[in-house]
Amino acid sequence: MSTRKQNEARSPESPESPKSPEAPESPQSPEPPWQQAAPEGVSSGVRITGVRTILTAPTGTTLVVVRIDTNQPGLYGLGCATFTQRAKAVATVVDEYLAPQLIGRDPADITDIFETLHVSGYWRSGPVMNNALSGVDMALWDIKGKIANLPVWQLLGGRCRTAVPLYTHAAGVDAKAVAEEVQESLEAGYRYVRCQVAVAGGSTYGVPGAANDTGAWDPRAYVRTVRSLFEHLRSTFGPELELIHDVHERVHPTEAVRLAKELEQYDLFYLEDPVAPEDLDWLRAIRGQCATPIAIGELFVNPAEYRPVVAERLCDFIRVHISAIGGLTPAWRLANLAEAFGVRTAWHGPGDVSPVGHAANLALDLASPNFGIQEQHLFTDEHREVFPGCPEIKDGHLWPSNAPGLGVDLDEALAAKYPPAAKAQPGAAWRPPRRRDGALQRP
Repeated sequence: MSTRKQNEARSPESPESPKSPEAPESPQSPEPPWQQAAPEGVSSGVRITGVRTILTAPTGTTLVVVRIDTNQPGLYGLGCATFTQRAKAVATVVDEYLAPQLIGRDPADITDIFETLHVSGYWRSGPVMNNALSGVDMALWDIKGKIANLPVWQLLGGRCRTAVPLYTHAAGVDAKAVAEEVQESLEAGYRYVRCQVAVAGGSTYGVPGAANDTGAWDPRAYVRTVRSLFEHLRSTFGPELELIHDVHERVHPTEAVRLAKELEQYDLFYLEDPVAPEDLDWLRAIRGQCATPIAIGELFVNPAEYRPVVAERLCDFIRVHISAIGGLTPAWRLANLAEAFGVRTAWHGPGDVSPVGHAANLALDLASPNFGIQEQHLFTDEHREVFPGCPEIKDGHLWPSNAPGLGVDLDEALAAKYPPAAKAQPGAAWRPPRRRDGALQRP
C-alpha cells in the first residue's frame, strides 16, 4: 500500500483507527512558531502600552528622544534617536510606523524586537530608520535595567574600569592658539586632546569662529597647515600628550595617504576619518605605508561598511555614531566583533547626541574590554535641567552612577520650554564647503 493510502487508512475517520474513548480532548493548539507575531514563552508580565517621540532643543540643537511606556505604573524607558538634520523624519518613523508594531509586546524581547523592526520596512539601514530603531532599542534596555534594578552596564557584564577617559577639543586660528587651549586642557586633567587648526585665508573644520569663513576650501593648504600644527605641539608638549586629529573626510584619498605618512613622526593617538565611507579601499594604502593609528566610522550606517574594516584590521579604533547604526544592541555586537580583531572603540559623542545617548556610550565604555577613548561633550545647565541624571565629568573622565537603566530621565514640562524651530533652519543641513573653482567638497 502506498504511503498516502496508509495515511488515509489511519485517518480519524477511518474505522481501522477508532478514537479511543479514554483519550481526553486535546486543547486547541497554539499557532505554529512561524505564524506567531512574537516568540511564545515565559512572559515577564510587562507589556508596552505606548511609544512616542519627544523633540526638544535646550541649546538650539534638536534632540529626539523616544519614550516607551508600559502597563506597570511608573515603568518607562528612554532612548536617543537624534538625527538633528532630519529630526522630524525620524519622529514620523517612530510614531507612525514603529509604535503600532510595539504595542502589546513584552519589552524584555529586545533582540527579537530589534530584528523585527529592522526588516519591517523591507529596505534596511540608513540614518533615518536606524535612529528610529535606536530610540526604541535604548528605551528597551533602559526598561530592562529598571526592572532588574541594575545599570545597563551591569547587564552587559559589569564594568571593566572605574571611570571612562575622555578626549577634549582644542582649536585655534594658528598653532600657538591651539597650544594655549591644549595647555588649559592639561591643567584640567585631560591627557587626550583633539586638535584642529584654521587654514589661513580659507575655510576650515572644527575651529569655532572659523566655521563660517567665506574663504574657499584648499585641501593642499590644509595638509601643510596640519603638519606644521603637530610639529609645534610635539615640540611644545613632548611625547606624553595623546594627540588626535579629525580629517573629516575632506581630502582626496591620495592626500589622506600623504598626510597619514607625514604625521607618523608625531605619534598621534589616532587620525580620524582620513577617507570617506565611499573610499574605504584606500585604507589599505594607508596601512601599507605608515603606522599612524586610524579611527573611522562616524558616518557608517550599515554593517557592510564596518564589518570588513574591522575584520581586515584596516582601522585601530571604530568610531560609529551608535544611534546611526541602530542603538545599543548593534553597537554591543560591534564592540564584541572589534575585540576579536584587536580594534578598540571610540564612539562618536558630539553635541547632537542627547544625554540619554551619551549615557548609552558610557554603558558600552564601562563594559567593553577593548575600550579605547570616548569623545567628550560638556553638558550645559539647560541639558542638566531637562535631563536629570546627566553623566558627570571630572578630571578628564566620565563617571557612572549606580542608577538603574541608563540613569538619565527627561522632564517633559521643562523640555517643552525649548521647542525645536517650527521650520528647518539652514543649520539643520550640512553646508559642505566649496573649493576655489566652486566644486562641492564633502563635509
